[in-house]
Amino acid sequence: MKRPADIARTTTRYNFHSHTQWCDGKAPIAEMTLAAINAGMEHWGFTPHSPVPIQSSCNMSLESVPEYLAEVKRLQELYAGRIHLYAAMEIDYLGPEWGPASDYFRGLALDYSIGSVHFVPSDSGYVDVDGRFPSFREKMHTYFHDDIRYVVDTFYDQSERMILEGGFDIIGHFDKIGHNASMFKPGIEDEAWYRARIDSLTDLIIDRGITVEINTKIHETAERIFPSHRWLDRLIAANVPIVVNSDAHVPDKIDSGRKHGIELINRLNNIDPTTLTCQ
Repeated sequence: MKRPADIARTTTRYNFHSHTQWCDGKAPIAEMTLAAINAGMEHWGFTPHSPVPIQSSCNMSLESVPEYLAEVKRLQELYAGRIHLYAAMEIDYLGPEWGPASDYFRGLALDYSIGSVHFVPSDSGYVDVDGRFPSFREKMHTYFHDDIRYVVDTFYDQSERMILEGGFDIIGHFDKIGHNASMFKPGIEDEAWYRARIDSLTDLIIDRGITVEINTKIHETAERIFPSHRWLDRLIAANVPIVVNSDAHVPDKIDSGRKHGIELINRLNNIDPTTLTCQ
């Protein structure tokens, strides 16, 4: 297949980040496929949360990977000519021993992969810091002694290591920690040290030419996208490849927030939307 960023230059009717029954999605993969077709999508990528070597209810199992790949192949054949479907994966980075660059993932027949950080190491092992805020607040107290600076710094340390090791095509929601961190400590994203972490990560993204996703999953409920609006100017100015993904977990969120994300990119690029031929 073409690179996701190249596809995004030809049409807005795509989404390269979605979840189904293989992980924490709420609908079968066949149902999500039909919803994507009915929504007018031309390109759709399935990205189950990758297997991880720890207990996680949100991640697919190693045993289910062959079945997942076979089902995507079946659907590709069934709906050929109606939609382009891709077998991909959102691969969790848990350090050099487990992440997108690991031999296991490099050996899979994936069309592309998203590299994401959801877990932060604690004295008790890796902890998922990506969930809803009440759970995050509890984990901050239980596992991290309420040290939000440690959690944020480590999240971005993990992200930078993942970029340096490579092995993925798109970096997922690269400032996602900012959402829970801002509720735990309002104003944290305005602090100089936090902005320095974003600048450092952005430098690496630009240097490596990595495709960035604008993740619109919670835009409608939290009026926020990832990365935050405030970080986009540098990425646009550096001509970083960008795709806009809904991170859909249910059929009725297939295209959620994507119109806002695409309009934002066009505005920052000074593109007149009336000149676009692919809507």
